[in-house]
Amino acid sequence: MSGAADERSSRWILAAGGVLMALATIAGALGAHALPARLSAADLSVYDTAVRYQFFDALGLLAIGLAMRQRPGRLLTAAGALVLAGTLCFCGSIYLLVCGVNFGLPLVVGLTTPLGGLLLMCGWIVFAAGVWRGARPEPGAR
Repeated sequence: MSGAADERSSRWILAAGGVLMALATIAGALGAHALPARLSAADLSVYDTAVRYQFFDALGLLAIGLAMRQRPGRLLTAAGALVLAGTLCFCGSIYLLVCGVNFGLPLVVGLTTPLGGLLLMCGWIVFAAGVWRGARPEPGAR
């Protein structure tokens, strides 16, 4: 992977982390102010879990993006993509299920949650492998 491609990968992962942080802040505010009158305490607790996971994984994306600037490589890029996809699937499906927006497809939305969790686990394992391996630039890269 070239230096320019590594730079682009790092930028989109950092940007995605920033956007997810902003959306988690909005989701947290909704959970604190707008949703208590509409959701049960149990549903609010599940919703809060999704918000927390989104915050943690968004911070993780920022860490992956910064790590890529130090040690670019395919594994770290793959880790960022997996964590982003996992966060969208895991947290997004929980938001949809808790708020009752399942588009008549509760099984599909419900299956998306564990898929998202699996993607997150894989993303963090790939990140660990990339860091452990040293993720050195390929020969000829700057």
